[in-house]
Amino acid sequence: MARVVVTPLIGTGVTPNHLTTLRLLTGLGACVAVALGTPGGNLWGGILWLLSAFLDRADGELARVGQMMSEKGHAYDYASDALINVLIFLAAGVGARHGWLGPAAIAFGLVASASMGICWVAGEAYEKRDGSGQKAYAGRWGFDLDDGLYLLGPLIWFGLMSYVVVGAAVVTSVMAAVILVRLQRLLARRNP
Repeated sequence: MARVVVTPLIGTGVTPNHLTTLRLLTGLGACVAVALGTPGGNLWGGILWLLSAFLDRADGELARVGQMMSEKGHAYDYASDALINVLIFLAAGVGARHGWLGPAAIAFGLVASASMGICWVAGEAYEKRDGSGQKAYAGRWGFDLDDGLYLLGPLIWFGLMSYVVVGAAVVTSVMAAVILVRLQRLLARRNP
């Protein structure tokens, strides 16, 4: 779907970095709205999150189909994605503090955010050192693992952020442990 939307942008002066900047701004807006923990904040947070997630796909598609790929663009996209995907769980923890978890929601959000950050950094390190071109988190059947982040929008709308924060703290912690073990094994094979 992103390819269909961005193809008309080729030759217009719109660059992938423009879309990455929009992704960053809408993602930050989603984080602020979700952190409010109000029905209005959740509505707008979910809408902005879905738009941000779509723009995350669109910038890469525009870079590929418009032959505008660059190392600096990739680095900007990577940093924006990492920041937003880390912050959304912290924002969810702050917003969920009004629910059944109370102040513990913030702690769960911090754990999920820190673990997500480890996943991003260790995953990137793994991919660079592996050299095979294989992604650290390979998807299946045309879906990337981070496509699951699209589900956050509806979960935010339905007021399920307390469950999301707890689940994210557990899942991202396990994922962080797995990628750290994989990275350590890769480094051990490369440097016996």
